[in-house]
Amino acid sequence: MKVIFLKDVKGVAKAGEIKNVSDGYARNFLLKKNLAVEATPANIKKLEEKKLRMQEAELQKQQDAENTAKKLKSVTLTLSKKAGENGKLFGAVTAAELEEELKKKGVNIDKKQIDLSEPIKQVGEYTIKVNLYKEIKGEFKVVINAEN
Repeated sequence: MKVIFLKDVKGVAKAGEIKNVSDGYARNFLLKKNLAVEATPANIKKLEEKKLRMQEAELQKQQDAENTAKKLKSVTLTLSKKAGENGKLFGAVTAAELEEELKKKGVNIDKKQIDLSEPIKQVGEYTIKVNLYKEIKGEFKVVINAEN
């Protein structure tokens, strides 16, 4: 019996694949547990439509990430923080704080996307990298000044 897998079945097939399996295995296990559906022409058409929608969504996410990367290149955040005589900050600038500042500039990025290995604890200029989507990365500048 030909079936379309709805979910990954370890050692058998991945979701979206069409495979020939024995009738008993299909009826007694795959179909009962909603792991697969019979590969009728209507179900095959639904699968193709679903794949097409997923590809379009993937393309849209990729375009959004590229647009955000372009927007980030022109962004420079300037923050004033209390600092000691040697330029060491009282406190630190974290990814969450950078996320808030970016939102004020009209760039929506989750703090988890900001690639900040450790919080910024020194006055100066920094280039911060952002993981936007898969292989698409962006970066922006942060200038931290000492507050009087």
